[in-house]
Amino acid sequence: MRRISYLLSLILLFSACNLSAQKSSLSGTLIGLPEGSYAVISQIVADKLQVVDTLNIDKKGAFKLSLEPTEPTLYILHVGNSQGNMCHLLVGPKEKITLDILYLADRQSFKINSCKGSSNIDLYRQFNDILLDAINPTAQTLVPGLVEDLLLRNKQVLMSAFLCTFFENDFENHASLYLQVRDALQPTYPKDPFVQHLADRLKGVLLPGMDAPEIEMKDPYGQTRKLSDLRGNIVMIDFWASWCGPCRRENPNVVKLYHKYHDQGFEIYSVSLDKTRDAWLKAINDDGLVWPNHVSDLNGWTSSGGKTYGIMSVPSTVLIDKDGKIIARNLRGSDLERKLEEIFK
Repeated sequence: MRRISYLLSLILLFSACNLSAQKSSLSGTLIGLPEGSYAVISQIVADKLQVVDTLNIDKKGAFKLSLEPTEPTLYILHVGNSQGNMCHLLVGPKEKITLDILYLADRQSFKINSCKGSSNIDLYRQFNDILLDAINPTAQTLVPGLVEDLLLRNKQVLMSAFLCTFFENDFENHASLYLQVRDALQPTYPKDPFVQHLADRLKGVLLPGMDAPEIEMKDPYGQTRKLSDLRGNIVMIDFWASWCGPCRRENPNVVKLYHKYHDQGFEIYSVSLDKTRDAWLKAINDDGLVWPNHVSDLNGWTSSGGKTYGIMSVPSTVLIDKDGKIIARNLRGSDLERKLEEIFK
């Protein structure tokens, strides 16, 4: 659980809310604590761990605890006199939750053997089991895929927003997961701090399924051409430049596909990162780029269109559907050909 311990600073306390507290209960068993140890329930308040209550555990390991969350609230179960791993319990108002928990002293970790009354904690149980089962390097390589699959299957469960942050250090490779979980939860939990965190991480990120931002630039003859004017067609935005060798080598394939699918509603909107009009025009003519939608502000890498789409290298493409939503990014060569064949078949 070390990979998500730093995320505790994101947890917000809801006690200042005007809603009246509604009692919830946690009960069950907790066994395996080392002699002389005790377990506590805490929250993060002002970036510090603040104890809410201590679990009174009898000789058989049974405990019962009353909590008063005003909103779904992330509580933290941990050993009071240890720096071991923590167990995260998302509890909502009026919930009656029963847990059977084992503390693995040799691993300083909690294992939830069973959970009744909370889909959020049961999702955390499954997540935690994936981590605990990864006891060798081979198994550990499977963890990211297993976690992502688990969260996608349970994206409507609020705990998934917190567990997404397991991938904070590899966000770019898991941005689609953030998007799907955010979209599943935001209508119901718009003010939840972790749902808001997902939304914040996704700002400025363009992924399949998102609306393609507008580009409005001038063609070589000074006429303004808007990307949105092509709505109703399958459109490929092609970011390129006359000086880009890979772009020029790819152009024959782009021309071939334009001629093949144009009559079926395929358009190309070419955004050049050139700095000189003459070089731009010569490349258009030399490569036979016969479509009319060529635009550039001749600002090179600071091109307004390139900045809108976060373009860091060329060639780069964005494929857009008839409704203006992104289908895919950076398809070229045979990959682009297969996708267009799939769309127009």
